[in-house]
Amino acid sequence: MKFYDYLIVGGGIIGLSIARELKNRFPGNSVCILEKESDVAHHSSGRNSGVLHAGFYYTANSLKAKFTRDGNREMTSYCDANGLKINKCGKLVVATNEVEVQGLIELKKRADINGVELLWVDETEIHSIDPNVKTYKKALYSPTTASVDPIEVCQTIKEEVIKNGVDIYCDTQYKGFSQDEVLTNNGRFQCKYIINAAGLYADKIAKDFNFGEKYTIIPFKGIYLKYEKNKTDVVTNIYPVPNLANPFLGVHFTKTVDETIKIGPTAIPAFWRENYSGLRNFKLNEFFNILFYETKLFIKNSFNFRSLAIEEMKKYLKSYFINLSLKMVKQVDQNGFGDYMRPGIRAQLLNKETLELVQDFIVEGDNRSFHILNAVSPGFTCAFPFSRFVVDQIIEKQGIDSKKLNKSIS
Repeated sequence: MKFYDYLIVGGGIIGLSIARELKNRFPGNSVCILEKESDVAHHSSGRNSGVLHAGFYYTANSLKAKFTRDGNREMTSYCDANGLKINKCGKLVVATNEVEVQGLIELKKRADINGVELLWVDETEIHSIDPNVKTYKKALYSPTTASVDPIEVCQTIKEEVIKNGVDIYCDTQYKGFSQDEVLTNNGRFQCKYIINAAGLYADKIAKDFNFGEKYTIIPFKGIYLKYEKNKTDVVTNIYPVPNLANPFLGVHFTKTVDETIKIGPTAIPAFWRENYSGLRNFKLNEFFNILFYETKLFIKNSFNFRSLAIEEMKKYLKSYFINLSLKMVKQVDQNGFGDYMRPGIRAQLLNKETLELVQDFIVEGDNRSFHILNAVSPGFTCAFPFSRFVVDQIIEKQGIDSKKLNKSIS
């Protein structure tokens, strides 16, 4: 049986970044990551859009606002320093009518409060950024929005933490906890402290430690549609004005790290946690539990779930999906779109008491364990500053003297 000072469940971007931060703070302490798949970043971390968001969507008092702003800068610097692919193509947020212009004004206010660069642009300036973009009167331009290859980033962090002494056990699934031991399909691991960064299953693991009792994960499926005709019809990321009452940004154009154009994503309610396609990974107990809450949301119409679900299901119709994107551009070939790309699942936390989707980071823990219940989008962008926040919280809960720690590091 192996013993570790810190054991992390989950090898996504959050688990990897926490391991990186722990090794930076405690180079002499032992750290391991347990990952149930054959490699890291198998789920959300490797299936997301790859967009590094700037941080202007979020209210100023949210953790998300601060972490996105700082994370954008840090992840951009990390990619530059490590020679990783990055497309610094920016983003335009466009309006279709006067009401949506008011939405742009709100986004600009949030950007100013959050300290994020966001610029008003007129039609002439828009044309110089991307001549194919269509808007009503004006738009907002985010010069710091970029695109990366999320798998390449995660693999680079993986190599870095292994080099610094972190052990990563793949094909090793958390099965339970007994006293000081984590039970897995590959034996038992003993540890001083457990960090739950299990994404889609974080709420279930948290309940083994009597945390997360008022929450459950509701999965939403995100699918993109690839534009096959060329890579030049769209130059930048193009987003609509979002409905700020829910955590989804609407169908938009994304420019990937290799200049590919895609539209999406959907936010289709899924019926089990890894409901990617067909009946693969189907779990009956998950199906009934998620169906129970989705039915409840549908009947009570919390956060307009009924209209959201109906609208999202319509996006399975390809022509409908494509038409949603056309209002943001002057001209693209409607027949130029190819197949749906590899789907991802958003692990969205639901407050069971209020029936609201939780739109900020939620963590709980004590002196023995720590649980990332809601590493909400854009969790990938936020990973580095969020991991510092997590380790700060762990240090506090373990009762470690931060002054002594800082002295020993210096």
